Amino acid sequence: MSEYLLLIVGIVGGLVAGYFIGQSLLKKTSKNQEEEAARKAESILRDAESRAESLRRDTESKADSIKRDRKLEAKEHFLKLKAEFEETTNNKKNIIIQNEQKVRTLQQQAASLMEKNKREESELQSQKDRVTNQLEAATKREEEAEKQLSLHVQQLEKIAGLSADQAKEQLMDALKAEAESNASAFVKQSIEEAKLSATKEAKKIVIQTIQRTAAEQAIENCVSVFNIESDEIKGKIIGREGRNIRALEAATGAEIIVDDTPEAIVISSFDPVRREVTRLALHRLVTDGRIHPARIEEVVNKTRKEIDNEIIEIGEKTVLDLGIHGLHPELIKMVGRMRFRSSYGQNLLQHSREVAKLCATMAAEMGMKVKLAKRAGLLHDIGKVYQEESDLPHAILGMELAKKYKENPEVCNAIGAHHDEIEMTSLISPVIQVCDAISGSRPGARREMMDSYVQRLRDLEELALDFKGVEKCYAIQAGRELRVIVDAENVNDETASMMSFNISQKIEKEMQYPGQIKVTVIREMRAVAYAK
Repeated sequence: MSEYLLLIVGIVGGLVAGYFIGQSLLKKTSKNQEEEAARKAESILRDAESRAESLRRDTESKADSIKRDRKLEAKEHFLKLKAEFEETTNNKKNIIIQNEQKVRTLQQQAASLMEKNKREESELQSQKDRVTNQLEAATKREEEAEKQLSLHVQQLEKIAGLSADQAKEQLMDALKAEAESNASAFVKQSIEEAKLSATKEAKKIVIQTIQRTAAEQAIENCVSVFNIESDEIKGKIIGREGRNIRALEAATGAEIIVDDTPEAIVISSFDPVRREVTRLALHRLVTDGRIHPARIEEVVNKTRKEIDNEIIEIGEKTVLDLGIHGLHPELIKMVGRMRFRSSYGQNLLQHSREVAKLCATMAAEMGMKVKLAKRAGLLHDIGKVYQEESDLPHAILGMELAKKYKENPEVCNAIGAHHDEIEMTSLISPVIQVCDAISGSRPGARREMMDSYVQRLRDLEELALDFKGVEKCYAIQAGRELRVIVDAENVNDETASMMSFNISQKIEKEMQYPGQIKVTVIREMRAVAYAK
C-alpha cells in the first residue's frame, strides 16, 4: 500500500515538475519567436523604407525628365508659331507691296488715258467741225442738184409729152413685169432642181408602199337593217302597248324603227357597238320566241358581255397579226372597238390596219424604225373610240391616252401631230401623217355627201377662174386634178408657171380637201390662116 502511495506521489510530483519545466521551456521558446519576429519586422521595414526611397528618387527623376521634355516641346512650338507668323507677315507685306505697285501702274495708265482722251476729243471736235462744213456744202450742192433736176424733168416732160408721175408708173409697170418674169423663172428653176433630187425617190417609195398594201373597202352607216321572216314578228317585238320595244330601247340605247317596210326593222344609233348589241339581241329573241321585258334585259346583258369579249379578241388578233407586242390591255380593247366605228364611211379598224402597214413599208424603205412606225400607225386614231366625253380633238386625246399607258414618246408625238395639232418632233410623225392621208384619200375609201362633193368641185373651179387670163377651168379625176386653160395672147410661159404655183397656194389656204390636188395650167398657141 505504501508502495502504491509512493508511486502515485512520485507520479504526481513528476507531472507537476514536468508542467513547470514545460512552462519555462514554452516561455523561453515564445520569447525567442518574438525576438525573431521583431528582427524580421525591422528587416522588412528597412527594406520598405529603402524601396520607397528608391521609388521616390525614380519618380523625381522621371518628373524632371517629363518637365524638361514639355519645356522643349513648348519651346519648339513657340519657335514654329513664330516662324509661321513671320512668314505670314512677310507674305502680306509682299502682297501690299505688289498692290501698291499695281495701283501706281493703274494711276499712270489712267493719267495716260486721260491725256489720250483729251487729244481724241480735240481731234473729234476738229473732225466734227470739218464734217459740219462738208454737210453744209453738200446741202447746198443738193439744193442746186434738185433745182437742176427739176429743170431737167421739166425739159424731159416737154420733150416726151408725159408727166413725171406717168413716167414713173410706166417704169414701175415695166420693172414689175420684168421682176415677175424673173421671179417666175427663178421659182420654176428652183422647184425643178429640188424635184430632180427628191421627186423620183419619193414617188418610188409612195407608189411601192401603195402597191404593196392591199386593203378592203368598207362603207358603214348609222343604221342597221334587221331582216325578219314575217310581219307577225313585228307585233311581238313591239309588245303590248309598246312595252317590249321600249324595254329593248332602254336596255340597248339604240332607236328601233318599226315601219311599213316589209320584213325589215331598222336599228338606228351613232354608236356601232350599240347597234351590234341590239341586232344580236333581236336575233336571239326572235329565234327563241320568248319576248318580254325581263327576257329582253337578260339577253341584252348577255349579248353585251359577249360583244365586250369579242372586242378584246378582235384587238388581240389585230395586234398579233401586225406583230405588235407589249401593248397595254386597255389600248388593245380600244383597238377592238375600232371594228365597230367608221370614219366618213371607212371602217376605222381597217383604216388603222392599212395605215400601220403603209407606215411599216414606208419606214422600211427609208431605213427607219419599222416596229415603232407600225405601232404609231395602228394607234393614230385611238382617240376616236374613247368612250367618255371630251372636248379635245381626237389626235390630242389619243396622244394623252398613249402617254397614260406608257407608250414611246415618238409614238405619242406621231399620234398627236398627224393632224398638225402639235409640232412634230420625230421623223415618224410625218410618215404617219402621209400614210393617213394615203389611206383616207384612196378612191372609194371614204364617202361624202353628194351635194358637198359637187359643191367642193364647183368651188375649186371658181377659185381658178378668178385669176386674170384664165379662160376655162375643169376639175377632173374626182377633184384630184385641176386643169386650167389660159389665153395664150395675154399669158406667157413664165406667167403660166407662176400661175400654177399661185393657184396651188390659194387652194391650200382657202379650201379643205383630202389628199392632194394637181394644178395643170395649159397654154396653147394656135396660128390660123386661110388660103383663098
